[in-house]
Amino acid sequence: MVKTVERTEAVAAQDVPAPVTLRLRPVIEMTPDQLLEISSLNRDLRLEMTAEGELIVMAPAGTETGWMNGRIGVRLGLWAERDGTGVYGDSSTGFTLNGNAVRSPDASWVLCSRLDALSPEQRRKYAPLCPDFVIELRSPSDRLSVVQAKMREWLDNGARLGWLLDPDHKRVYVYQPDTEAQQLDDPKALSGDPVLPGFVLNLDEVW
Repeated sequence: MVKTVERTEAVAAQDVPAPVTLRLRPVIEMTPDQLLEISSLNRDLRLEMTAEGELIVMAPAGTETGWMNGRIGVRLGLWAERDGTGVYGDSSTGFTLNGNAVRSPDASWVLCSRLDALSPEQRRKYAPLCPDFVIELRSPSDRLSVVQAKMREWLDNGARLGWLLDPDHKRVYVYQPDTEAQQLDDPKALSGDPVLPGFVLNLDEVW
């Protein structure tokens, strides 16, 4: 029975549609505020916008990917609460980056001191800042090169640490400013030091 369930989940994950990219310029020049309005009308979809003005439409995550993302979020959220210097954001948290891009990582953390500098209106919308720390969880429908490019975009916008998790291959790519991404094969745990002091993600508990 267990093997049957595992095969069923694998097939279901593969059936999750890949993200669709719509090129809008020069016909439509969409702003982050307009994207927020469109997102509020289409809550079943996860929408992002690139610096080139492309609209990326993503279906809800597959069940297994959602479970893994939940386990990551619980651990990062509990650490953030205990630490008290920053705020955890889940996969529905969007940020406005350079070029009016609007991006949302699968998990993020931002220093409170940076959030305190924003106005109440900026905090209610897509905050005009890049998280200090981001996690992207590769799903079966994600092309590795696309997710890697997104990780590099986070770094280019000011992220101080990023983890790209590839569950199918038990592989992690660690991103830090001014250095090449570090590939880790089947690591047991990841340390967030010094950006996230004391935060350790036990990957045996994630996948």
